[in-house]
Amino acid sequence: MLQKKIIHVDMDAFFVSVELRDKPELQHLPVAVGGDSSRRGVISTCNYVARQYGIHSAMPTAIAKKKCPELILLPGQMALYKNISRQIKSIFFQFTDLVEPLSLDEAYLDVTASELVQGSATLTAEKIRQKIFQQTGLTASAGIAENKFLAKIASDINKPNGQFTVHPKDAIRFIKNLPLKKIHGVGKVTAEKLAAYGLQLGGDIQNLSADWMQEKFGRFGILLWQRCQGIDNRAVEPSRIRKSVGVETTFGKDINISTQGSEQLKQILLTRLLPELNNRLSAHHKRDKYSSKQNINRLTVKVKFSDFKQTTKDCRASHIDSERFIILLTQALNRAAGRSVRLLGLQVGLCDHQETVLQLDLPI
Repeated sequence: MLQKKIIHVDMDAFFVSVELRDKPELQHLPVAVGGDSSRRGVISTCNYVARQYGIHSAMPTAIAKKKCPELILLPGQMALYKNISRQIKSIFFQFTDLVEPLSLDEAYLDVTASELVQGSATLTAEKIRQKIFQQTGLTASAGIAENKFLAKIASDINKPNGQFTVHPKDAIRFIKNLPLKKIHGVGKVTAEKLAAYGLQLGGDIQNLSADWMQEKFGRFGILLWQRCQGIDNRAVEPSRIRKSVGVETTFGKDINISTQGSEQLKQILLTRLLPELNNRLSAHHKRDKYSSKQNINRLTVKVKFSDFKQTTKDCRASHIDSERFIILLTQALNRAAGRSVRLLGLQVGLCDHQETVLQLDLPI
């Protein structure tokens, strides 16, 4: 059996790098692409100069401006970014047909069976990055490993404009010193729970049993134990099916949770968000040949409060149901604890017909 060779390619600060390519005079200044602070926008991405001020993607623009008053904010050009993304993906397909795009600026490539560039995944990644730069003027970073988990972690090590290879024989040692917060799914709350048991590095989990991890952390504990053993059997999926469709809005002014405010949020949900969600779901089904086989299996409401903390409420469902969305909204607002609402969002989970039947047969 061939040793798997997976490459994770991640463009460096993609949106802002496209802008700086055409505006070289801004290269050494703090620059971000995002929404205007007067309209309560957020940062889409920023260059590495801006990151030195503590600015990052998804940060409210108003906060970014406080951290760096001289920050240069540029509006996004999504049509341009999509066009360049297609150009980059065409480069990937010169090396393998097994390409799984994750977003406009990153993808997994399976080059296990490739004999190009001496059959070396490391040399292939170098060649891909060279071609991207030659054809677009943009830099990319890459991670090379035997599975997707390690490749994605590795692509972040020598950013920007670098790459890192985790050889199979070195995988366990590499994970041993890996901070658990670097692993997808380990957020602030989970990291604190892990730290309470003295678990901060991959090596702290490697000597534990899977049963112990499951007892303490449930199903995620099993997944985390597997990752710390270097286990990730997920295949690169060229026909990656979208698992959700969503819509959200950030308000120009926070909405107070009063009787009147709650009614206002319900009306926004019913008259603005729900029609747009239906439109996006319809467009998704028309655009993606695989989506016609997908059914709805979950409804979710997301609320972000004035302190930027957010909560979600969801339920199983086989179709979009306005009454259920209102119930979920009411449940989410019960967690407000005096805070007003900054953002409201709706989402539907998607899966194929067989998965829907199996999941809806389970007790709720």
